[in-house]
This record gives sequence, C-alpha cells and structure tokens, in this order.
Amino acid sequence: MPATVDEYLAGFPDDVRERLEQVRAAIHQAIPGAAEKISYGIPTITVDDAALIYFAGWKKHISVYPIPSGAGPIAAELGAYVAEKGTLRFPLQDPIPLPLIQAVARQLLADRSA
Repeated sequence: MPATVDEYLAGFPDDVRERLEQVRAAIHQAIPGAAEKISYGIPTITVDDAALIYFAGWKKHISVYPIPSGAGPIAAELGAYVAEKGTLRFPLQDPIPLPLIQAVARQLLADRSA
C-alpha cells in the first residue's frame, strides 16, 4: 500500500496519473492550505487533520467521495456523475470537470462548517 499520495499516483499509467494530478491540484486550489494523506488506501485531502474529500483512480474512471449533502446549485451538474450513494464517477474517456470537482470540495468544506 502506498504511504504517500505521490506513491499512489506513481502506480498509474502516465495518462491516468496526469488526470489524477489535475484532480489533486484542482482540490488544492479550491481549498488552500489543505493537507493530504493516504486513508483507506486512497488519496485524502484533509482540513484541520480531518478528512474532507477522497479521490481514486480506477481502470475506466476517477472517483471522488463523498457527495456533498448541501450541493445546492451544483446538484443538477452532479447528477450525471453519481455512481452510487456517496460516489461521483468521472469516466476517463471524457474531460474531467475540474471546476465541478472544485465546487464539490468547497461545498464539502461549507457543509462541515455549518
């Protein structure tokens, strides 16, 4: 099991790793000052030592967890990506909607603060 997010990403083919790096960067841009670690075997972005958002690479998609409960204005956009309860799935053959992932990260932070 990888000990760091960099080690986790290194285990993927170049094309998938590049997209995972984009997701990672987008989340960090949305949540300045967030930290990261491996939890449950996947990259986890943390705020104040508490897990906020997870992302993972798969054979045909990238997943982001969890889905914010207070999705509000982004709820309609999320619908196309909801795979199962709590999981967003972004197919690798499609462009990854980085602004939407950033909105998810910001909403999760807002939900936690509420």
